[in-house]
Amino acid sequence: MVIHHGATFDSHFPVTGEVVGTYPIFGADDVQVAVASARVVSPAWQKLGFNGRKRVLLAWSNLIINRVDEVTELISRETGKPVSDAKLEASLAVTHLGWAARNAGEIMRTSHRSPGLVMANMSATVERSPLGVIGVIGPWNYPIFTPMGSIAYSLAAGNTVVFKPSEFTPGVGMWLAQTFSEVAPFEHIFTCITGLGETGKALCESGVDKLAFTGSTKTAKIVAATCATTMTPVVLECGGKDPVIVAADADIKRAVDATIWSAMSNAGQTCIGAERVYVHESVADAFIAGMVEAARKIHPGAPGVGNYGPATMPKQLDIIESHIKDAIARGGTPVFGGADSVKKPYVEPVILVDVPEDSTAVREETFGPTIVINRVNSMDEAIQLSNASRYGLGASIWSKRQGKRIASQLKCGMVAINSVISFAAIASVPFGGVKDSGYG
Repeated sequence: MVIHHGATFDSHFPVTGEVVGTYPIFGADDVQVAVASARVVSPAWQKLGFNGRKRVLLAWSNLIINRVDEVTELISRETGKPVSDAKLEASLAVTHLGWAARNAGEIMRTSHRSPGLVMANMSATVERSPLGVIGVIGPWNYPIFTPMGSIAYSLAAGNTVVFKPSEFTPGVGMWLAQTFSEVAPFEHIFTCITGLGETGKALCESGVDKLAFTGSTKTAKIVAATCATTMTPVVLECGGKDPVIVAADADIKRAVDATIWSAMSNAGQTCIGAERVYVHESVADAFIAGMVEAARKIHPGAPGVGNYGPATMPKQLDIIESHIKDAIARGGTPVFGGADSVKKPYVEPVILVDVPEDSTAVREETFGPTIVINRVNSMDEAIQLSNASRYGLGASIWSKRQGKRIASQLKCGMVAINSVISFAAIASVPFGGVKDSGYG
């Protein structure tokens, strides 16, 4: 058992501010103990082999499924999102966990390579081995789904894991560690450490063999710089400003239904959610009208009341409001909602049209239930504007005939054609971005 000092912090229900739980702040010494403990048991976890680890991970997956109501209620309390959204998130998490458990052996199996003519008397093999201890720093917006990728694949590969959840959702992280301990053959294979920024910094400096981080680009750069001092390799999944491209031959109704969900679900707090749309001018009016009509049916509220919840992180409300105001001040048109849609702790849906490309609403991640829709006269223009962003996480294309051609020209990590964020639900494909959206 990891020992921690006496300092604590609280997690809060974003709707009312009431305390959900109180958790320890792990200091640098506590983090070192956690990492050292994980390192001690690492050889034993590796020695179980792929089949042994698979049995443990599938047992954990079944436990999560059997107690899904328990964890989804906790997710809802700490993030403010509807329980139904939390259940969707949990289902995706166990999908990734199960896939990792079943496929790690095949992916990591030793492979034989041709030695070539000159070295024909030799044999060549490539062996993939566990690294040791992996540090994972998770986000608050999807507190079980997003970190589960790093946790599940690391564990399945034979690594032990020390996980620091967001300070907004520490309870979910502790729940994951507790449920894993109920099926684990011994302690310290998967450990949760809670705390604030200094705890995350300590994990970066702890000597873990690799670190996976999900969060803002600003924080990711600090994480990367900190890890660089010890040559600790990092995987960074950062912010996005994901575009939706709607071609003249798109199914407009399907595009509207998917885009409004992508932009507004989880209160817009989705790194791969739709933030800007480039729609061909020939179908722009129909698309915009459809988006406005769809937005009329959506309202925020407490779990069980609203279609989506509040802003989980209170300071994000000021950013959302400033982006809306900047877009309007620069000549953009609010066709649904506006700056007064920010009603703390909620934000009503906002649709902005014909917004200048130099506005913050187009350039920076808003992370709220807002969407910018700009008209283009060609798909080449849509591609150029999509690629002009410093972000490059995901994208969505709506076209009956041009989807693959457009997708191959986008400078981002993932593209969904005639769907939105579907790649996140497919465990067998990589998840990540380029440019300021991360690497690794």
